[in-house]
Amino acid sequence: MTFTKKALAAVSISALMMLSAGSAVFAAGSGFTDLGSVQGKEMIQSLKDRGLVKGVDGSQFKPGSSLSAAQGIQFIAGGLQLSLAAIDFIKAPVASDIFTKVKDDAWYAEAFINAHYNGVEVPADIDPKEPMTKQQFTALLVQGLEKAGNLPMIKLAPAKIADEDQIDPSYQGGIQRSLAYKITALDKDGKFHPESKLTRAEAAVMLYNALEYLKAHGNR
Repeated sequence: MTFTKKALAAVSISALMMLSAGSAVFAAGSGFTDLGSVQGKEMIQSLKDRGLVKGVDGSQFKPGSSLSAAQGIQFIAGGLQLSLAAIDFIKAPVASDIFTKVKDDAWYAEAFINAHYNGVEVPADIDPKEPMTKQQFTALLVQGLEKAGNLPMIKLAPAKIADEDQIDPSYQGGIQRSLAYKITALDKDGKFHPESKLTRAEAAVMLYNALEYLKAHGNR
């Protein structure tokens, strides 16, 4: 059986309407109650109001919690609205055909599938439960942004990063482009802190910045 674009789009829309543990859907207009004075509070709320990020229960975002790989890929795929609507398949793809540790019935399985088929190079052996490092989330977010916006290659003068020796070479290009796109910024000492574990708030702010760049420069 061939799954058409229309059928896959319908499946995606249906899946977005489902509630699941760790991926609660909130009513428009209601706010997170635990943002307090969190840096980027307005950005997080804006993403929530647009249905682009979700909390961990009915009212909490848990901004200071470490971002798990499952949550990070959900942020990227959901926030950038990556889908399979423009792709035809002979059979519907399942996560376990691509990833060794992603179960097909997991709440985040669709996000992993959507990210993969939209050119985001999520490692096949990624553990959804493990926290994401800043460099890993940054590189994957940039890949998703560039695919979602059909962005052209850019010529850039690489920024001088004080802790560049700690950056995985495979992530270096994405990090440099994230700085050019103003998704991320170096600290006052010129450091990126590539191995730091991201919080959910930090990742959401990066997603917001990516969407701002997409709005200004995207071609979709």
